[in-house]
Amino acid sequence: MTFQIIIIGGGIVGLATGLKLLQKNPRLKIAIIEKETEVAKHQTGNNSGVIHSGLYYKPGSLKAINCIKGYHELIKFCQEEHIPFELTGKVVVATRKEQVPILNSLLKRGIENGLEGTRSITLDELKQFEPYCAGVAAIHVPQTGIVDYKLVAEKYAMKFQELGGEIFLNHKVDAIKQAGKTSIIQTSQGDFQTDLTINCAGLYSDKVAQMSQKESLDVKIIPFRGEYYKLKKEREYLVKNLIYPVPDPNFPFLGVHFTRMMKGGVEAGPNAVLAFKREGYKRSQVNLGELSETLAWPGFQKVAAKYWKTGFGELYRSFSKTAFTNALKELIPDIQESDLVVGGAGVRAQACDKTGGLLDDFSIKENEFSINVLNAPSPAATSSLSIGDTVSELALKRF
Repeated sequence: MTFQIIIIGGGIVGLATGLKLLQKNPRLKIAIIEKETEVAKHQTGNNSGVIHSGLYYKPGSLKAINCIKGYHELIKFCQEEHIPFELTGKVVVATRKEQVPILNSLLKRGIENGLEGTRSITLDELKQFEPYCAGVAAIHVPQTGIVDYKLVAEKYAMKFQELGGEIFLNHKVDAIKQAGKTSIIQTSQGDFQTDLTINCAGLYSDKVAQMSQKESLDVKIIPFRGEYYKLKKEREYLVKNLIYPVPDPNFPFLGVHFTRMMKGGVEAGPNAVLAFKREGYKRSQVNLGELSETLAWPGFQKVAAKYWKTGFGELYRSFSKTAFTNALKELIPDIQESDLVVGGAGVRAQACDKTGGLLDDFSIKENEFSINVLNAPSPAATSSLSIGDTVSELALKRF
């Protein structure tokens, strides 16, 4: 089968990219190839469902630009397509005095990113927002919300197909070969030909990118599993909306937090531990080949050497419910171990370069035959329509 553009990966970013392309040029013949039997199976379908505001991201970065633009596009899309969402707002809370300067810098960054209404709040105001939350200082971010991203992705897929796009499920990409200017994508169910490949393969985006170029990539996807607990129904009253800690500015994870879910219930977490398999949602899931690649990557070795104390703490919380509970107690002292039941888990595709840098910004790389989205972790779901817009503009320049 022949298409002008083939998108590899049926997650929320791949679907948004396909939708944006056909909205701009309905004459294009475009297909999305997905190895699973449904769209949005991995990062999209296993995230916390938060609509991010753009608070954390460096002004002018791809994350900041795409998150803020994507936020407004996502809200409009949900309104037009009658997808349930709620702008709940959230509090970010310093639980120790040494965290206050970082909290203040977050507030400054949020204001620079145009978050009107984001402000410092008194401890009395904190109790009004979250009666059971404790801290020494806090800010309130009204723009944050919740949504079911699986529903959003499924609606993207539906609209993409209504515009003439095709989705091929259960098609795993095995190789990409070049025949002149044409790419031949070999899958588990046959070959496709295309003028342009757009790689939105998430946890396998580096593998797919390597298929279409001779030189070695300077980044590798390192999978980090985030494990959640849920509050028992009778203890959900402890959390009204969303409660976040002050994040470690050197580590690209936000720390364990509380999130009221659009589907109901309250999640607590996640931690961030190395997954022993790229799609390893449980500790027992191990792929020795993938794990060996991770451990042998020079960049990961440098990350492990630099953050071993942080990593050990995250791993300890993975195995110790008591340790996990104690981390949550910093925000809500009334939380008890007995309040928590095991929840789900997600795996974050975190790009790491050879020097040990965990890429903080989105990363999109082009070559002659492809456009590769190599780093699109959180807030990629919030930013999906904006990322899709960015990638589609790059693609349309070639036609």
